[in-house]
Amino acid sequence: MTSQPIYAARGRPRHDAVPTATVWQIQATLTRDPVALEREGLRRAAFIIGTNLLDQQVWPDTTVIALYREQSVVERGFAFLKDPLFLASSVFVKKPERIMALAFIMTLCLLVYKLAEVRVRQQLAATGQTVPDQVRTPTARPTLRWLFQCFEGIDLHHTWHPDGTRATEVLRLTALHRLVLHLLGPAYENCYLVFRETAE
Repeated sequence: MTSQPIYAARGRPRHDAVPTATVWQIQATLTRDPVALEREGLRRAAFIIGTNLLDQQVWPDTTVIALYREQSVVERGFAFLKDPLFLASSVFVKKPERIMALAFIMTLCLLVYKLAEVRVRQQLAATGQTVPDQVRTPTARPTLRWLFQCFEGIDLHHTWHPDGTRATEVLRLTALHRLVLHLLGPAYENCYLVFRETAE
């Protein structure tokens, strides 16, 4: 502890000046307490998860926490319900069973959407290929919504022949479209790339 005299006049005091007061200053040395820091870190890292998965042998804490954190992926998937492009506000149902049916259909659509997105990303990673994103930057993790937008503007051209057959051709397919269809598999390629003739 040190003392600091205080004088009435401002500036440097004279040699014969008498201090009017004394201020005491405490000098301290700070040190870290590892035990306290660890205890506080554990307290802040802890959070409560409510679950009915009670078998700790099958569901250890780390697995439950990892499963809990994965819900953000599902929540981002359901964000499309709030998108104006989805036009959910134009759907009106009153009966509880119809609301449940609509929710089931939306969940099923989201499942198919996510499976297709995962398939495209896995195929891109396996083949070392990329597709352009919204800003034309190559990416191996595109969203399926963006790929859907890339397919806008594709039309079917039907030609009727004198013998009663009809030929159908898909118009305006680009290299990107063909790549995405190839990544999704033969079933998708057959829907878009095959020149079909059908009898009327």
